[in-house]
Order: sequence, then structure tokens, then C-alpha cells
Amino acid sequence: MTQVTRHLIARSDGAGVELFQARSPAAAPAGAILFVHGNQAGQRLGAVENVDNGTLLRFSAGLNITAAAVSQPGFGASEGPPDFCGPGTQQAILAALSFLRKQPYVDPGRIVLCGNSRGAVASAMVATQVADLRAVVLMSGVYDLEAAFEGSPQGLQLAIEKEAGLSRDAFLARSALHHAHKIRCEAMLLHGRRDDRAPVAQAELFAQALSDAGLPATLSLFDCGHQIPRDYVRAALHPFLRGIFAPAVTLH
Repeated sequence: MTQVTRHLIARSDGAGVELFQARSPAAAPAGAILFVHGNQAGQRLGAVENVDNGTLLRFSAGLNITAAAVSQPGFGASEGPPDFCGPGTQQAILAALSFLRKQPYVDPGRIVLCGNSRGAVASAMVATQVADLRAVVLMSGVYDLEAAFEGSPQGLQLAIEKEAGLSRDAFLARSALHHAHKIRCEAMLLHGRRDDRAPVAQAELFAQALSDAGLPATLSLFDCGHQIPRDYVRAALHPFLRGIFAPAVTLH
């Protein structure tokens, strides 16, 4: 029976990073998906959210893969401080990807990164730094943080200012739209048309930038707000992932 295990790994500066994973029972190395959580309404539970809601077990068993989730700095047991999707958060995700890549039961050529909301902002930036990702899935994200800042709710503005600062360099380090040409993998974007935290235009512009860079990019829009209902996500995401994680065909 598949079980969830917890790991404490280290990012490049030695800070601790919390990771949970449900391992595929497949005999041969299989693919993996890494989830990066959103803001969590100030509770800062971290990746255990994906354990408690059954995401890791559901994806691992349903796709016969390893499903993992990482806690951002300042969330769960990952060491902080939180930096609103900045270099520290990106390094934590990179450390989690490196951990998965080294596991003998993971096919390093079939690793998918999946970020939601705040996690999508950071995951999009990580995708600009990793050459061997199979795909990146981004849900309800912002891809030009400076452009979105003025229209953001006050609480979100305060969090960005406190954790990241408001300098041009700080915004650029968290805005994948300006680095889209560095991404090398397939991308799927999921977004609500009535999102009041991450304007839908952000997803449309980023999807277009990826396409202009010659990358396969799919944008799925839904009649909802910032939180995309699970059924909508499943209907769009599962066929996409099944195509990626389908067992390789051996020719004789």
C-alpha cells in the first residue's frame, strides 16, 4: 500500500526544506510530480496540505507515479524567512526537484512541476532555471508581479512589500513573463476568468509569451475566481498528465 513519507532536505544555502512524497510501487522508474502550495490564508501549513487533502495519494495511485509536495520557506517545517516567491523559495523548489531526480524510482526525464497561486509564481521562475523539466503546470498565478501589484488587494500588497520589497529587481526576480525565453519545457496554465487576485490577463500574456518563444503552451480558462474547483482542474490536468506519464512503449 502506498504511504506518504516526510523528508527534511537542504537547499543550497543549508536551510531546511520540508518535502512529502507518495512513492509509486512501479518496478521500473516512473515519473514524478512536485506540488507547490499557495498562500493558505495565513495558516502557513505548507506541503502537509497536499497530504491531508489526499492529493499525493490520489495522484500517485491514479497515475502510478511519485507525487511530492514541498513547503515554501516560512511554511510548514521549511526554514524561513518567507520571501514571496523569491530566491529562497525558488531554491527550496530546486532542492526538492534535485531530491526527486536522484531517487532510483523516479525517471528524471519525466518530472512535472505544479504550482498554485503563490506557488505558481515561484514555479514559473524555477522553470526558467531548470533545463530538464518535462512540463510545468501553473494555476492561478501572476507572471508580471509589478504590473499586477497596483491592482492587488491591500493584504497581498502588504505581504509582497514585507517579504520581497518593492524594488525593480525584486519584481523582476519574481516575474517569469520577463524570462519566458529561458523556459525549455511544455507548459499548461489554468486560470479563472473572474480571478480577483491574479488577473486573467496575466495568464493570457504569459501563455502568448511562451508560444512566441516556440514552446508548447496550453491555457485553460474556467468560469470561476481565484480558487479553481477541483473538478475543473481534474478535467483539464489528468489527460495532460496521462500523456506525459504513460509507460514508454518498448519496440522489439
